[in-house]
Amino acid sequence: MALEIIQGIASFLVSAINAGSYLGIFILMSIESSFIPFPSEIVLIPAGFLAAKGEMSFFIIMLMAIAGSIAGALINYYLALHLGRRIVNRLVFRYGRFFLISQETILKAERFFQKHGAITMFIGRLIPVIRQLISLPAGFARMPLAPFLIYTTLGAGIWSIILVYLGYFLGNNTELIKQYLGQITIALLALCGIIIISYVILKRRKNRLYS
Repeated sequence: MALEIIQGIASFLVSAINAGSYLGIFILMSIESSFIPFPSEIVLIPAGFLAAKGEMSFFIIMLMAIAGSIAGALINYYLALHLGRRIVNRLVFRYGRFFLISQETILKAERFFQKHGAITMFIGRLIPVIRQLISLPAGFARMPLAPFLIYTTLGAGIWSIILVYLGYFLGNNTELIKQYLGQITIALLALCGIIIISYVILKRRKNRLYS
């Protein structure tokens, strides 16, 4: 039953993307990259399938996917930049004690992002669920816009090309797509772990060198 629903949604999105052409991909990826939960898998995999059939351009799909991801990420970034502090302060003041969250906890998280924002941004864009929300702490910590855009583009580009290639080579074979997507997600999480460990080791060596 669940599989039939997924296939129905996928078929609808294929039609919507085809009818809306590349603009549809841009809009859907903007939504996916903002604070509205929306899986990019059901946008880019069907688009990749259409590219394999010669009905869409692989290059333009990627361009629209990355541009849409950046647009959605910027929405979160600027919302957090201009409204984040005010809203979070109110929530922490009212409800923080119930979740063991204090102003000091928030400040520590902000300082952490200010020190390690680049790698956090890049890795966050590769992790499911987190990639939709990682732009919020970036804006909240006032991460400079240039590195924010660079690492958002890198992370979004890697994830987008994986999904488009899945659709390109596997078409509408739902079972194979689910299997490969699960394996790729695990591989990406392992890669993120390796990057984090390498980053920590390099940071410690650098600190020892200059201490």
